[in-house]
Amino acid sequence: MVRAAVLPAVGAPLEITEIQLPDPGPGQVRVRLAAAGVCHSDLSLSDGTMRVPVPAVLGHEGAGTVVSVGEGVTGLAPGAGVVLNWAPACGNCHACSLGEVWLCANALSGSADVYARSADGTDLHPGLNVAAFAEETVVPVSCTLPLPDGIPLTDAALLGCAVLTGYGAVHHSAQVRPGETVAVFGVGGVGLSALQAARIAGASTIVAVDVSPEKEELARAAGATEYVVASENTARQIRALTGKQGVDVAVECVGRAVTIRTAWESTRRGGRTTVVGIGGKDQKVTFNALELFHWGRTLSGCVYGNSDPARDLPVLAEHVRAGRLDLGSLVTERIALEGIPAAFDNMLAGKGGRALIVF
Repeated sequence: MVRAAVLPAVGAPLEITEIQLPDPGPGQVRVRLAAAGVCHSDLSLSDGTMRVPVPAVLGHEGAGTVVSVGEGVTGLAPGAGVVLNWAPACGNCHACSLGEVWLCANALSGSADVYARSADGTDLHPGLNVAAFAEETVVPVSCTLPLPDGIPLTDAALLGCAVLTGYGAVHHSAQVRPGETVAVFGVGGVGLSALQAARIAGASTIVAVDVSPEKEELARAAGATEYVVASENTARQIRALTGKQGVDVAVECVGRAVTIRTAWESTRRGGRTTVVGIGGKDQKVTFNALELFHWGRTLSGCVYGNSDPARDLPVLAEHVRAGRLDLGSLVTERIALEGIPAAFDNMLAGKGGRALIVF
């Protein structure tokens, strides 16, 4: 029995309770969590914006230590540190054949599996495959990545989603070049990662945008050279900061129609907007045909930072070891499992960066 945060039904409060976790089967690994980040995607799963079989144990950004391995698992032994990979590529679908592993058609198929049971015997699903909101979890070996040398296990949890997504949005999707100007909308865990990534990429002007004035210090510490409190004048303010041109690149980490539209309007003619935030079906973004032609801007979606975790994790680790990427600065609150609901409330209120569950 281990303690976990269970989502009993969509829209229902999380329940902190004990669950029955089996020994790992063939091809599986049991992991004792060191830490797990509370991501906006977990909130989107709990409120039904994104669908997941329920009841489920949420949490997809985590790192921990291997406790035991099932039959056929090689290359991992008890005591090894791992980062959880919530979106393992199958290697066989059309997207994988194109090298676009972040779009793998089968990446989330494990979320429909039964991986544990509640104390009364109810079947439980692993939200986004890895069920990191628990003291321990059992996952396919494909959902683990070796802990890079020199990275503290607790900090490494952030590599599993926020950093891969924010860094990837800047380097893979938007492909920011040295000297370009960048605006990042939303200063949460992903936004802070994107700001650091823009600095690493050599961006000249880096504008952070958020509804909260209190996040300015966080944003500037991450690399922002300018800070704008979101309003109806945001696009005009950003153009004023960039010689009336607009930024070369806007990275939207919120997932709201008004923010996406503002990010697009904040870019120069021919600029690029990358949408990272996950919005609901009711969030409609509209453009007219003439403005699409005239501005020549590019608007693109971005899944998991268009990242390949196996390829990108060693790169991120080298940035951490070299002091270019500061994982600890993303965390504004360290909590226990019982603190997840309050962390959700803070996200809805636009407060803080990343909340990190430390076990």
